[in-house]
Amino acid sequence: MALIVYWYDFICFGIVSAAIFASLWILLRKERGCKYIEETVYNSLLISRSESLGSTQLWTSCWRRLHPGWLLFTRSISFLSMAALLTWDIMKWDASIFVYYTEWTFMLVIIYFAMGIVASAYGCLEYPKELTLENDGDEFRKRLEVYGCVMQIIFQTSAGAVVLTDVVFWLVIIPFLSNTHIGLNTLMICMHTANAGFLLLETVLNSLSFPWFRIGYFVLWSCLYVVFQWIIHARGFTWWPYPFLKLDRPWAPLWYLCMAVVHVPCYGAYAAIVKAKNSCFPYLFPYAFVKP
Repeated sequence: MALIVYWYDFICFGIVSAAIFASLWILLRKERGCKYIEETVYNSLLISRSESLGSTQLWTSCWRRLHPGWLLFTRSISFLSMAALLTWDIMKWDASIFVYYTEWTFMLVIIYFAMGIVASAYGCLEYPKELTLENDGDEFRKRLEVYGCVMQIIFQTSAGAVVLTDVVFWLVIIPFLSNTHIGLNTLMICMHTANAGFLLLETVLNSLSFPWFRIGYFVLWSCLYVVFQWIIHARGFTWWPYPFLKLDRPWAPLWYLCMAVVHVPCYGAYAAIVKAKNSCFPYLFPYAFVKP
C-alpha cells in the first residue's frame, strides 16, 4: 500500500470504527422505536404507521398561510446559487476538488434543495385541494413517506456537516493552517458562507423536525469521508486535504478523537437554532408562526 500504517494508526481506525458502530446502534434503536422522542415528532425510515406524519410537512411552512410557492422559490434560488458556486469550483480546480469535505457537504445540501424543490412543486399542485397523506393510495403514501424521511435525514445531516465545515474552515484552517494546498480566495469565502446562509433561511421557513438522535447520520457521513481518504491514500494519493487527518503523526489519535467529539457541539448548535425558533417565534409572532 502507498499508505504507511503505524501502530498508533490502529487507534485512529478504532475511533472511526467505534463511531460507526455506535451511530448504527443508536439509529437502529431509535428509528424502530416511538416517533415521539425528546418532544420531537418525526417520520421513521424503518417503520410505517397509520398515524404517521402527513407529507404536507415537506412543503408547508411554519408561517401561517404562507403559500408553498414561497418555499419553492427560496429552495430554487438556493439550489441554483449553490449549483453555480459548485460548478465554478469544479471548473476552477476540476473534479479533484471533491477530495475536500466542503465539497461533499456542499453537494449534500444541493441534493436536499433539489428534493425540496420537487416536494414544494408537488405541494403547490396539491395546496388548492388541501389534500393530506391519508387521501392518497396506500402505495403512493408509503413512497411519499420514504421520500420524506430521506429528505429530512439529508436536511439533518447537512445541518451538522455545514456547521462542522464552517467551524473548521474559519476557526482552524484560516487562522492556523495558512499553507494549505489551495489558498484562500473569493470562491472559498462564498462557499463557506452560502452553505450556512441558505440552510438557515430554509430552517426559518420550513416545518421539518430536528431530533437529536439523528446525529448518527451526521457521524456516518463524516466517517464515510474519512474512510474515503484512507482508501485513496492507500491507492497512492500523496497529500492530505486536512492536516489533522494525517496518519503519520504520533498525535494522530488525539486529532481523530477531537474531531469525533466536536460532532456533538456542531450538531447541537443547529439543534439549538431549531429549538430556539420553535420556542421563541410563537411568543414573538403568536398569530403568524405555527409550531411544527
